[in-house]
Amino acid sequence: MEVINFLLGYNDLRIVQDSDMFCFSLDSVLLPQFVTINLKEKKILDIGCGNAPMPLILSTRTKAKITGVEIQKEIFELAKKTIEINNKKDQIEIIHGDIKELYKDWESDCFDVIVCNPPFFKLNKHSRLNISDQRKLARHEITLKLEDIMIVSKKLLKNNGTLAIVHRPERLIDIITLMRENNIEPKKIQFVYPKVGCEANILLIEGRKNGKPGLKILHPLITHNNDGSYSDEIKKYFE
Repeated sequence: MEVINFLLGYNDLRIVQDSDMFCFSLDSVLLPQFVTINLKEKKILDIGCGNAPMPLILSTRTKAKITGVEIQKEIFELAKKTIEINNKKDQIEIIHGDIKELYKDWESDCFDVIVCNPPFFKLNKHSRLNISDQRKLARHEITLKLEDIMIVSKKLLKNNGTLAIVHRPERLIDIITLMRENNIEPKKIQFVYPKVGCEANILLIEGRKNGKPGLKILHPLITHNNDGSYSDEIKKYFE
């Protein structure tokens, strides 16, 4: 069922969702706050933008033009409606298509920043796939793999441009290896923990195309208090 909600923590932004599909999560709120955005940024790309939570949040941080690409037609339609009801069409463009094909026809070195909240899980014979096609594609590397993100970013990012990804901590080595294979130098990492005393369950990582070596590990981010409420640090993300 299609519904319109306020974007988590943003009382002036609304998002169109369908409860039968894969709704956005806290990951999509953390990444657009984590990524480095400078005043000089002119163009930002969101690979696999879903129903557009990250373009919306990024639009509160920058005047840069934002392009979101979504492969699933039904979710693309939700994203278009989201942009329209927030009157963001002048800043945000949503494109329906497969980024692995689209990028081949795009000009090289054309984006300052690329963000991506990709499918987290490798696809193999042991994969437990959801019945919903939308959820399968959102969770598993069926149409988009880490390798694809790096190859696309290597071509489309300007020199010293930024790639930021939210993923699972267990994929950290894969991400760093693939970044360096594609001339993207890891520059910033933050581990996110659901509660104090728990293992990290979210990884935020940023790299720069042809960047100089030098990696910063940011302070741990705790998302929830023991009673289940959002931590004070997470609440600051919503201010």
